[in-house]
Amino acid sequence: MKAWSAVLLVVAVAFAAAAEASKSKPKVCNKGWECSGSIYCCNETISEYFRVYQFENLFSKRNAPVAHAVGFWDYQSFILAASVYEPLGFGTTGDKVTKMREVAAFLGHVGSKTSCGYGVATGGPLAWGLCYNHEMSPSQDYCDPNYLYPCVEGVQYYGRGALPVYWNYNYGLLGDAIKVDLLNHPENLEQNATLAFEAAMWRWMTPMKKKQPSAHDVFVGNWKPTKNDTLSKRLPGFGLTMNILYGDLICSQGFIDPMNNMISHYQYYLDLMGIGRENSGDNLDCSEQVVFNPSYKADTAT
Repeated sequence: MKAWSAVLLVVAVAFAAAAEASKSKPKVCNKGWECSGSIYCCNETISEYFRVYQFENLFSKRNAPVAHAVGFWDYQSFILAASVYEPLGFGTTGDKVTKMREVAAFLGHVGSKTSCGYGVATGGPLAWGLCYNHEMSPSQDYCDPNYLYPCVEGVQYYGRGALPVYWNYNYGLLGDAIKVDLLNHPENLEQNATLAFEAAMWRWMTPMKKKQPSAHDVFVGNWKPTKNDTLSKRLPGFGLTMNILYGDLICSQGFIDPMNNMISHYQYYLDLMGIGRENSGDNLDCSEQVVFNPSYKADTAT
């Protein structure tokens, strides 16, 4: 009888331990190819709230005859690329409005950087995002002496992709991150739309330096400013995503046209997605922000 009691006690203790372990282990969900093995996959995936027709509305002129990347960019490529980062929280963090705002913010950057729109363009200047997939008239060869990622003879490192990548060292670093040989074959970013979107999402999700936040983190509320950040006017919002991605190329220069253009794309996309620009969030601009990485101190620039 004592032996049975001891066995029952051991079983009870083991059961209790297993129950406690299951409580402490975060719940993960699987939604097939788009999102699996993550707590973020328990939320709606991007394809559940951002549909093909919305993508078409945002980039309605990308396949116009005068566009420069006709037939290249499409919704499927965007969703396939997003599936790499949705388990990490891209477009799957927070409530539905937060998720949609992040997609609009990311695409606001993309649309602005790939637009061929102008003031009197058909459909308006904001309808021409994804008009380009590479720099049309490179101003230089973008080859810099770098022992980690030396230039490959005959290869050009001009701007390519959804958030254009420049310079050999950036192609090398990005290629290592997404496991594609971009140092030898940077043309992949203008030949494969899924890779082009994935490269841009990697930049959105990845801090530029250690102890700095990513654009994703400052936008969805994963980051809290320090006292120094507050004094430097670096506060969570769309404005800080520009600070992180472009530094003083865009920020700390007042209300310059390139910064205003990005904000306009973001708000235009919010309207088209049914969220409305009234939900743009605080701290939209970076006109007076002290940049995280001043160009005169930067080891690399994009």
